[in-house]
Amino acid sequence: MKVKNKTGMKLESAFEPAKRKRMGAWMGAGACSLILCTVLLFTPQMTMAEVAGESVFFLPEADGFSQGYVGDCMPYYEDGVYYIYYLKDEGDSYHHAIYLTTTTDFLTYTEYDDPILEASDSPAQDEWIGTGSVVKADGSYYLFYTGHTDSDAFEYSETVMLAKGENLTSFEKVAGWEITPDDSLNQKRDFRDPQGYYDEEKEQFIFTITASQDGIARILKYTVSKDLSEITYDGIIFTDPIGKVYNLECSDTFRIGDTWYLTYSAQDDVLWYASSSDPYGPYSESKALDGPLFYAAKHVEDGDNTYMAGWARRSGSERDTRKVSGWGGNLVVQKVVQQPDGSLILECVDAVAGLYERNASLISESGSELVLESDTERTFTQLCVAPERFLLKGSFRFEGDGCFGLAFDYDEGEEDYKMITIDPGEEELLLQFRGGKAEAARVTADLKAGETYPFTYIQEDSVGIFYLDGLTAFTVRMYGISDKPMYLFAKGSQVTFSGLELQTR
Repeated sequence: MKVKNKTGMKLESAFEPAKRKRMGAWMGAGACSLILCTVLLFTPQMTMAEVAGESVFFLPEADGFSQGYVGDCMPYYEDGVYYIYYLKDEGDSYHHAIYLTTTTDFLTYTEYDDPILEASDSPAQDEWIGTGSVVKADGSYYLFYTGHTDSDAFEYSETVMLAKGENLTSFEKVAGWEITPDDSLNQKRDFRDPQGYYDEEKEQFIFTITASQDGIARILKYTVSKDLSEITYDGIIFTDPIGKVYNLECSDTFRIGDTWYLTYSAQDDVLWYASSSDPYGPYSESKALDGPLFYAAKHVEDGDNTYMAGWARRSGSERDTRKVSGWGGNLVVQKVVQQPDGSLILECVDAVAGLYERNASLISESGSELVLESDTERTFTQLCVAPERFLLKGSFRFEGDGCFGLAFDYDEGEEDYKMITIDPGEEELLLQFRGGKAEAARVTADLKAGETYPFTYIQEDSVGIFYLDGLTAFTVRMYGISDKPMYLFAKGSQVTFSGLELQTR
């Protein structure tokens, strides 16, 4: 077995389970020495697990020379443990097999080395596995998932399928059971991402499923009897308000207080939410929760807090300075906070924010306050050398209609800076590469001149999240910036940065 201790150093014994070395990507998931003793307990149903050190943005351990990535998440909570099931892309995953990592604090993750559920050898309805959800009913666990096939031997490209287990780490597929698209959808290709719930009073399962009808993205509702014998299509509960998205992926429904929320990731777009007084609508106008690099997130709640677990999109190539468009990446978990008016924002997980305790030096002649003023050209002032893992916090106040933000040296030249740009005139935050010439992501933010805005920025390796406290979250991906200068900049505005603190771990 392999175990990682808190320092991340790998400890190996003579035994290591064999892995299936199959690749694929569907774009659209004792006794020890008395001197050193690391114990791994598991039931007969559990696969081998690896215990990793603290990692804010979990990434599966590389399988030989091949790195695996976290795809669509299916989070579940029970008895103090968050079970994050996910579609694993690349590494030793075959056609997006479902893998598992668990955590109690979103800092230390236990990675299960073997898949929880594998795709079937083709031809089969589930020759690829798509997103689903885990539901508990009367002591049993039901893993509803998407079965995807490219074979013409099957009527439907996608159906909802099922695996059942008596614990959370071992599931067996239920042969012959599936939910198929209703005839009224007039298409047999897109029908996926079942998010299931169990209604104990009515003794029935309820699902939201994404599909298109007449070329427009919809979210559907289905009801299934407890014995799984009766499947009822209840109709469309939500339609893409923009009318330009083909699928509203990974839909989810949850309640905070008296308000119900529907979340979804619009395909090749961002994570949205809409609210209602009823769990299945009608819903309010949709609002974005983050930019396009935080994708396919679903909620998990523990009785006290609600979180969204998704993935930070990666670049197809780490040298790509024009876009961030790869499928899958690091696991990202953010805390859901309900505002007094019922709106939602994402905040840094409490335990993550408390992880950074060591104050680091900032390069500044005026302490923690800096004033930048610029007309038509960008003005830069070096703040520090960017650590590999850090938290930067402070506040800003601005005048003028220009832009300002953080810049990171990438290739020893301003023309190649990677930048988090705050543009009040356009009411948005942007991730820009190549000195501002290439846009990689954006998110809306309504800011007013003369007001003070606290912010927090967290960076771990190549993943970062910029939080405008109380307003928005903005997930970014920037390779190659660690141990290089980090700057504050302004253009066409006067900006005062105050209370600046840099903290590391």
